[in-house]
Amino acid sequence: MKLIIVRHADPDYSVDSLTPAGWKEAEALKERFASLDAAAYYVSPLGRAMDTARTALSGKGAEPVVKEWLREFNCPVKKPRLSYLDDDCCVWDWLPADWTARPAFYDREKWMHEPELEAAGVSEKHEAVIRGFDDLLKEHGYERDGLNYRAVTPSHKTVVLFCHFGLECVLLAHLMNISPMILWHSTCSAPSGVTVVNTEEREQGIAAWRMAAFGDISHLYAKGIEPSFHARFCECYTDETIH
Repeated sequence: MKLIIVRHADPDYSVDSLTPAGWKEAEALKERFASLDAAAYYVSPLGRAMDTARTALSGKGAEPVVKEWLREFNCPVKKPRLSYLDDDCCVWDWLPADWTARPAFYDREKWMHEPELEAAGVSEKHEAVIRGFDDLLKEHGYERDGLNYRAVTPSHKTVVLFCHFGLECVLLAHLMNISPMILWHSTCSAPSGVTVVNTEEREQGIAAWRMAAFGDISHLYAKGIEPSFHARFCECYTDETIH
């Protein structure tokens, strides 16, 4: 089975839709997906993801199914220090020196129980997302069994999810059995980035997952579109924008 996770195109958060650049990115996705033969498409209920999905699939006559648990993983958390932001901000935006100082944030089971995250209800939110994700995979023949999956109905089908960077990292961390803190802070998927994960089934009935591509934006380069800066941070402290 192949799982394709698409981050929404360049967002206009003020209206929960896309910027002019984002609409161009979504059109580039439309060309990329023109020949894709997927078994199912799913989308976050948020406007920026739905606009991306509808544009990308507009030439296929496919209507994505809305899944509530695919919405962005927004749990406002009070950080130890983030002087340039409000006290409460998204769970994945920690200063590197703060989160790396805590071994628990590297642990697949302990990360969500750190005091700031516990107070924000992160564990409950995480459980709801993972429950929805595993239920969907089960519908397509792959059932969670410990740290792997049972290939109940093995197939070469492709399933596509249109969602958000923060949420995507939660899903990938679950498949890889790691803390999402590692992916949130050590990876970057630009808007409209395409991630591909395939099952590895070298033993009968047992499925693990291998990531073949993460945040791929070759469709933008093919159209001469400059990638958005969203999800990146300044490379140098002296850069003349917010750190």
